[in-house]
Amino acid sequence: MSNLFLYARKSTDVEDKQVLSIDAQLNELRQFAAREGVNIVEELIEKQSAKVPGRPIFNAMLERIEAGEATGILAWHPDRLARNSVDGGRIIDLLDTETLKTLKFPRTWFENTPQGKLMLHSEFGFSKYYVDSLSENTKRGLREKVRRGEFPHKAPFGYLNDYRTKRIIVDRGRAHLVKEVFETYATGESTLDSIRQLLADRGVRTATQKLVGRAYVSRLLSNPMYYGHFLYGGDVHEGTHEPLIQKTLFDQVQAVLSERWRYSPADRKPERK
Repeated sequence: MSNLFLYARKSTDVEDKQVLSIDAQLNELRQFAAREGVNIVEELIEKQSAKVPGRPIFNAMLERIEAGEATGILAWHPDRLARNSVDGGRIIDLLDTETLKTLKFPRTWFENTPQGKLMLHSEFGFSKYYVDSLSENTKRGLREKVRRGEFPHKAPFGYLNDYRTKRIIVDRGRAHLVKEVFETYATGESTLDSIRQLLADRGVRTATQKLVGRAYVSRLLSNPMYYGHFLYGGDVHEGTHEPLIQKTLFDQVQAVLSERWRYSPADRKPERK
């Protein structure tokens, strides 16, 4: 009877696009093990993408195989084991040295022979190609959204992501607060700390009910999104979303921020004696 590790993996970066969930993988693999007379040493579950090396559970599994705890791996498909060249190469190297005796997949044939390793190498190659193509297509899609003037990321405070239309819309419950924050700071009589307190008084706090940080307030006050533009790839682009403030108000706030930064005590150079 073969002694194998059962390895199930699901990427956390595409939760809604997985071919087979963890539970479905486990059920199918357990049934396959029972039919084939495979002894499962341990069930190992990992929720991490395999597009880059560095999965801790996968790495520990290979080290345990090298230590002799199991002779092989049972997985739903080769792409559960590797979607990058490094991890795929490690698997094939372990097969070459017969440290790893076998791999078993319910829907894919494999034997530890030259032909079998050639087919496995092809499977790993197709898996990597899929990830690379998906990444490039995603980037292309983001660039197209930017070209159309659509902000391609999570909406900032004061806006919402409309997942039906894939657009940015105004959060009517908080938009007025954004304007209040800008108008208050533009007077030059407020500080980042006083704005933090203003937000807290209006119910805007961290998940642990603390005041938001100064960096959060600084980013909010510096975000061109609020006057109808947005920052992407280091450049400012004109957006199609509804602005919450006028550009003149935004510029007034930037002038105050710049003046405060220029004369911040932390940035002053020590006087020479």
